[in-house]
Amino acid sequence: MSDRIFGVVGLLIAIGFALAALAIEESFLSDAVGPKAFPLIIATILGLSSIAIALKPDTAPEWPSLGRLTEILAAIVVMVLYAELLPVVGFVISTAFAAAYLTWRLGSGLLATVLTGLGTSVGIYVVFHLILGLSLARGPLGF
Repeated sequence: MSDRIFGVVGLLIAIGFALAALAIEESFLSDAVGPKAFPLIIATILGLSSIAIALKPDTAPEWPSLGRLTEILAAIVVMVLYAELLPVVGFVISTAFAAAYLTWRLGSGLLATVLTGLGTSVGIYVVFHLILGLSLARGPLGF
C-alpha cells in the first residue's frame, strides 16, 4: 500500500512540476529548445516512474531503520539549506559545504571529504561559469 501512495504522490508532484514548467515565460532571444524542455523531461520521467511504482508495487516493501531515516532527513535539510544559502554565500562556498557533507555521510574520510567538496564546487564553477559562460550565484568574495 505504501508504494501505491508513494507512486500517486510522485505523480502529483510530476504534474505540478510540469504545470510550473509550462508557466515559464520564454524570451524572444530563447534558443530552439527553450527553457521549458529540461523541466518537462524531468516531469515526464518522474511521472512515468511514479505510474510504474503505483501500478506494480513491491509486495513486501522494506522500510529503512530510524537511523537511516534520520540520515535521509539530514540530507534533505542540507539540500534545503544549500538552496537558501546559495544567493547569500555564493555557488562555490555553498556547493563545497553541501558536497562535503554528503560525501562525509557516504563514508569518506576527512581529507577525501574536504577534497571532494572543494573539487566538486570548483570543477562545476570552472565548467559552467568560466567555460560555458553561465551565470552562477556570486557570494561575498565575488565568485
